[in-house]
Amino acid sequence: MAKTRALPTSTTLGPWLGIALIVILFDQLTKIAIMKVFAYATPYALTPFFNLFLVFNRGAAFNFLATAGGWQRWAFTALGVAAALVIVYLLKRHGNQRLFCTALSMIMGGALGNVIDRLVHSRVVDFLDFHVGGWHWPTFNLADSAIVIGAILLVLDELRRVRGAR
Repeated sequence: MAKTRALPTSTTLGPWLGIALIVILFDQLTKIAIMKVFAYATPYALTPFFNLFLVFNRGAAFNFLATAGGWQRWAFTALGVAAALVIVYLLKRHGNQRLFCTALSMIMGGALGNVIDRLVHSRVVDFLDFHVGGWHWPTFNLADSAIVIGAILLVLDELRRVRGAR
């Protein structure tokens, strides 16, 4: 009779949830500070290419669906919560894969940071504004940055995995 082996899993979520919590805390603290110090839509130039610029986003990335009738707040909140639940499942299942789990933790922290904004402020608080000449990147926040960094780490993890399989 053939024996089957269960896939190795790690149930230790602590470190990964800790990373997500750190992302959430830094994100929320910076947003609170920016909202207390800066006037809405008034840029504060720090360098020739970077401003602190308090704006609100009712939509998703790049103001996608920002002018929709309000349903998008709840849709993006539900999407963020659903993503966090899927990520917790993946972290529990693959807890021994450090780069993969670090990436997922950053994405989860960023997603939940923006969910908190939607629940507390009815919109996402953005304040990082990069520009060069006439080109302007859409204003974003630390939660968005964590999501992007997490996505880059996921790509690097996959490239490393593919390269290791050769």
